[in-house]
Amino acid sequence: MRGSGQEDEEGEGDAVIPDVTDDSSEEGEDDEEEARRIREGFIVDEDEEEEEEEVPRKRRKRRKRHHHEEETLEEDDLELLEENTGGAFKRKSRLTRLPSSSKRQAIIESSEDDLDNEEELREVPDIRKIWDDDRRGDEDDEDMSDFIDDSDEDEGGVAMNEEAREARRQEKRQEQLRRKRARVRPELAGIDANAWDEIHDVFGDGHEYDWALAGDDEADYEEEQIKPDMKYQDVFEPSEIRKRMLTDDDDLIRGQDIPERMQLATSSLSGSSTLSLHTQLTEEDLGGAAMWVTQRISTSKNKEFFTPDGVHQHLKGALVMAVTFTLRQIFIEEYEVPFIWAHKRDYISHFDVNDIRSRVELLNLTELWRINSLGQKYRSLLERRRALHTSYERLQVKDEYFEDEIQTQIDSVEVVADATEWLSMKYKDKKQDSAFEFRFHDDDEPETSKKRKMPSRISAYEIAKKSIVSKLAEKFGIQPHQVVLNFLASHHVHFVDDLDFNPIAYAEQFVDSDPAKAQTSEELLRKARMIFATELGKDPLLRNEIRQLFKQEARVSVEPTERGLTKIDENHPYFNFKYLLQKPVSEMLDTAQFLHILAAESEHLITVSVFIPPEVKSTFERKLLDAFSSDNFSESAKAWNAERSRVVQEVIEQHLIPAGIKWTREYVREEVEDVLAVKCSDQLRSRVDMAPYVTRELKYGELTSSVLAISWGKGDPHKDAITLVYVDEAGRMREHTKIDNLHDPDNKDEFIDFLTRRKPDVAVVGGFSIATLKLSHLVKEIFRGTSANQDEHGWGGANEDAFDIPTIFVHDDAARIYQHSRRAADEFSALSPTAKYCVGLARYVQSPLNEFAALGTDISAISFDEDNQHLVPKEKLLSAFEQVLVDVTNKVGVDINRAVTDTYYQHLLPFVCGLGPRKAQVLVKKISSQGGTLVNRDQFIKAGLLTTKIFLNASAFLRVIQDRDKQGKYRPDDENAPDPLDDTRIHPEDYELARKMATDALELDEEDIHDEHPSQVVTAIMNDKDKERKLLELNLDEFAISLYEANHDQKRHTLNVIREELLKPFSEKREKFRLPTDWDILTMLTGETPKTLSVGLIVSALVFRIQKEVVSVRLDSGIEGTITTEYLTDTNTNPHDVVKKGQTITGVVIETRFQLDHDEFSVGLACRPRDLADGDRVFRHVQADEMWDEPHHKRDQDMLARKKRAETDRTRRVIKHPNFHNFNTAQAEAYLEKQQRGDVVIRPSSKGINHLAVTWKVDDKLYQHIDVTELNADPTGQTVGGQLIVDATHTYSDLDELIVNHVQAMARRVEELMAHEKYKHGSEDELHLFLKNFLAANPAKSMYGYTLNRKRPGHFSLCFLANKNSNVQTWPVRVAPEAYYLFDAAAVGVPELCDAFKVR
Repeated sequence: MRGSGQEDEEGEGDAVIPDVTDDSSEEGEDDEEEARRIREGFIVDEDEEEEEEEVPRKRRKRRKRHHHEEETLEEDDLELLEENTGGAFKRKSRLTRLPSSSKRQAIIESSEDDLDNEEELREVPDIRKIWDDDRRGDEDDEDMSDFIDDSDEDEGGVAMNEEAREARRQEKRQEQLRRKRARVRPELAGIDANAWDEIHDVFGDGHEYDWALAGDDEADYEEEQIKPDMKYQDVFEPSEIRKRMLTDDDDLIRGQDIPERMQLATSSLSGSSTLSLHTQLTEEDLGGAAMWVTQRISTSKNKEFFTPDGVHQHLKGALVMAVTFTLRQIFIEEYEVPFIWAHKRDYISHFDVNDIRSRVELLNLTELWRINSLGQKYRSLLERRRALHTSYERLQVKDEYFEDEIQTQIDSVEVVADATEWLSMKYKDKKQDSAFEFRFHDDDEPETSKKRKMPSRISAYEIAKKSIVSKLAEKFGIQPHQVVLNFLASHHVHFVDDLDFNPIAYAEQFVDSDPAKAQTSEELLRKARMIFATELGKDPLLRNEIRQLFKQEARVSVEPTERGLTKIDENHPYFNFKYLLQKPVSEMLDTAQFLHILAAESEHLITVSVFIPPEVKSTFERKLLDAFSSDNFSESAKAWNAERSRVVQEVIEQHLIPAGIKWTREYVREEVEDVLAVKCSDQLRSRVDMAPYVTRELKYGELTSSVLAISWGKGDPHKDAITLVYVDEAGRMREHTKIDNLHDPDNKDEFIDFLTRRKPDVAVVGGFSIATLKLSHLVKEIFRGTSANQDEHGWGGANEDAFDIPTIFVHDDAARIYQHSRRAADEFSALSPTAKYCVGLARYVQSPLNEFAALGTDISAISFDEDNQHLVPKEKLLSAFEQVLVDVTNKVGVDINRAVTDTYYQHLLPFVCGLGPRKAQVLVKKISSQGGTLVNRDQFIKAGLLTTKIFLNASAFLRVIQDRDKQGKYRPDDENAPDPLDDTRIHPEDYELARKMATDALELDEEDIHDEHPSQVVTAIMNDKDKERKLLELNLDEFAISLYEANHDQKRHTLNVIREELLKPFSEKREKFRLPTDWDILTMLTGETPKTLSVGLIVSALVFRIQKEVVSVRLDSGIEGTITTEYLTDTNTNPHDVVKKGQTITGVVIETRFQLDHDEFSVGLACRPRDLADGDRVFRHVQADEMWDEPHHKRDQDMLARKKRAETDRTRRVIKHPNFHNFNTAQAEAYLEKQQRGDVVIRPSSKGINHLAVTWKVDDKLYQHIDVTELNADPTGQTVGGQLIVDATHTYSDLDELIVNHVQAMARRVEELMAHEKYKHGSEDELHLFLKNFLAANPAKSMYGYTLNRKRPGHFSLCFLANKNSNVQTWPVRVAPEAYYLFDAAAVGVPELCDAFKVR
């Protein structure tokens, strides 16, 4: 060691650390820690020392020592340390240092090295073990006492020199040796041998308990030395680990050289995205995959390419080749869709070499994504087909029908499922035998697990199949699969063998001879029919036929339930299909109607029937019967044909129709969900596929405009100040402030100063009420310099040019989500919610794409289709939205260096082709660790930032922006030279083409650019002022043909892209920023839509101003309106005589006035009785579907009208009491919903005139209904009879007594029990869970608790758990006015109730 070596050279003694430790052990481990603290605190740099730590125990001791760091060492301890280290240590009054700091450092480092090697010290049998722990024998005490004596000897003297210290060490060694010998040979210690034997007999040799000490030492050793390293899985919750993408699956996704989205089973936007476990497609699979996928791309594709009169019928071969190429690129070579669309478009287009301009685009971007989705489905189908084949081989049977017919026609997962079920049914016994054969080498455990998995019920088919009836079923003259083959061929491939016996007569020979077990021949025939029908109905090919029939011919009808009859009125959205009649499913695939139907069915408002028309069904039945029937005309043949007809009916009714209905519902639901997801994603695309809002042409390097966002929230002048947020061109929030208003001169000056200082390019206004229009108006006035008091304060005309700033509204849905998000809290914790909202608005103006990408999973919270989006599963929405974000992000490109430094811009990186959240995360970390800046794209590979496949996918979409002002010449081999092509959409594999094109455009030869960087010529053409003419003069058609003839490279489209990029690198390809429509703005500010506020609708309004000719009103949404006197009343009376200020009136909308360019919107209303007489039914009425069952609708309407008349004719009871209301049960509960616990409603009873119903509120959404009988009831129903009887023990004289002494008494008892510590809010299941968790933490205890019984209002449930192994038991507690009742035991109070429970 370095330390000891230096000591030898200096001649300062051996400085052996074990001796030092021996001399410094006065206080055991504490002094050890103090000594090391002094050494580390005064001499050693702690950071250096920590780097040398290897043993976990040392770290633990450092943590222990932390508690003593503030203590001051005593004088004795310091002197001892000085003696043993040769140094001087700081006391309170002075500081003494060693002459040589390097020598001191060496000593201490040596000491620390020795301490680090404690594991070795354990094996050395000497005094050094004192550092291990406190468990030592008398030896330690003796050593310590000697040590103390020694130190006392020279306490008053001067410090000893090295010779004296060495002499004392020798004495101590001799003393230690003497003691060791004394333990082995007692006579050396002066003990007689006989006495020693007696001691040995009494006390033993002292080693009886070595096993316990050894165990202790081992446990301590294991705890300190072999303790496993702490992992983040031991610290964080699994949900937190998944959220931070730190699971093993996440590590695997990060590490594999496969695009991240290809490794996921769901969208990467989903919080629950999981690793896909699919096997890869092979080249051999591509032929089948291409045919399967091509047929399913779209109906329009099939029509154009595969029908005789299709527009591109002659190109169907080219289409299949394009699909094959796409599948190969995605599923074998693992390129994502944006890569194919950007760089391989020539391979999905058709062009004739002879006429290269006649180019046909075979596949568009949407169809590429469709192929990607279909390819995944085909891959899944292929896996299932292989699993089915494996299962078949395990059966070790030869089934020609399965091999020749079924396997060749498996084209969907449904057929796979049917075939699996068919095999399982047909070879059930074989399957069990096969399973048994595979278990021959195992013990009994697999057998028991097999038994546990067996079904508990055996079907009637299995019972019959194992009986003698199966022989009868074989006599139908043809096998089930042969019937199917006849059906598919539409003629008899297999003929029926008829028996000469009548079916009934033939069945008699199968009757059991035992009369007790005997069954009639009819019963035996029925079972035989059931066997044949089951086998025929399970046939995969026949079931596939019925699915195709349902797909083409199925109809849907709807009828309302009793509940839906009243709930679905003419204004209800479900009214559209309330009486839907026989609507073809083919007409429901592109609308949301079927999903609404399923939603209404789940709410028990309607019943849905899916069926095929009778004529279609009869045709199918006749065809199946023809395939099954005999052509003979004998009596027995006719009788057997009759039996076969019954079999066919059973097959259709019991098997095929139910299977068809179930499949149709799922098929239509899936299709409609996909269509709606696409519609929503199209709306998102229209929002993100647009350029930032710009007011001028941006220079190279400029990203967007600077934005001033302004809002005053809800616009309340007493509460909400005006918030200003300025975001610069780079998207950074530079300044924010608040201004009370824009009326006061000081506030205006502050606002103008803000504008003058920041000079924003555009101002965006947003808010949560219609008052925002006033704010927009005030802002525009200041920008124009046309404020009413401009002359007064001296600003106006001179400022007009300075504030030529457009003021706009934008969609604020993303900003509303952002203001309350965790992301906003992390980024701008000091800002108010309104200021965060302004930041969101400004960012949306600068980049809608970036703002939506940053939303992550929350993007599904934004409604792109108000009526239908909620019907689509979230995962489907996220997948559709992700495709849009991926498309647009790769269309725009991502500046990789900005993404590394700008965390907000970084949200775009996961959507780059090949990347994803995990790979983007690790890419940023790698770049940051290597300096944070890339110079060229080559560094992605050379610096190990991206793997090969990911680089090929992503490189062309990752911009490395060049500094055009610092362009110079670089050597050809300079790896750090910037390449202008790295700031283009050109893929690195096409760089040579770009350089060749630049060379040809500049008319240079290879020799002219031989010694320059390969892309120097690209720089030259980009800087050439006449580059457009030179590049456009190039004949790219000939260039493309020469490339094709030389290497079969198809590059015609790619050459166009290269030319465009050389002219304008990464030019803006998105549409201009689209501002919201007037209705969009109005909906944002007020929530009103054309459905709620259009001409003809009746609304309520509040009068706030009355003038001579007009009344001003305000709607609930804040919109102002006017009513002129001619529309106020039929007679032209004074408005003051008709309405009052503050009055709420009803009016019909007769006009909507949009003047948003002047920041105004208002409505015109009419209140005349004749205007309101007709109502707004015509305008609010939901249009019925074309396929409407009008007779059924009319019948139900008449029935409801009769019921309503009967209800009206019934005498209404009126009792003069404040708590009496003419309510039914639902009305009473609705009334009490907002009342306090214990509140009461007295109402008529449905049991008759001599009954009353009393409803009181027990708790939220819990009401008890008490039936009260009136003795001597008043026949007129105006008063209450003499006595009110609740039950045999509770009778009251009037309603007040009943309320006070019965209801309120029970309410008090309920409150008392709910206030008890054992009462738990929530459901009974939650109380059960609480009890189980409590006993899991306290196994030795028992526990009980109370909760309200929600099924029996007025009762509690007493739940208890005796021990953790028992089940939770529940006892009822009834609340009565006088007591609680636990079963029959009465308890006057809660303590008595608890005691009653414990006693019981």
